[in-house]
Amino acid sequence: MKLDKCKIGLIVGIFFAVVHAVWAILVGVIPGVLQNFLDWIFNLHFLEPVWILTSFNLLNAVMLVIITFICGYIIGWVFALIWNCLAKK
Repeated sequence: MKLDKCKIGLIVGIFFAVVHAVWAILVGVIPGVLQNFLDWIFNLHFLEPVWILTSFNLLNAVMLVIITFICGYIIGWVFALIWNCLAKK
């Protein structure tokens, strides 16, 4: 089965972008809850919490979503390319 590189790239890119858009919205709405969540996750991994959420910035949020979409597209495209190469053999 051959995968369409552009479609897989779009699927992964959109998924990455949506996840990060939700994160950005939550940072703007409930930053205290997210900080507690990050601290808890670090503690579960036996790590000292070192990251502190900064205040919401719309430009940063937009850039985050765009960059993660591009990275996701590239990852999906490369995945489909490798899949198609291995499927031929």
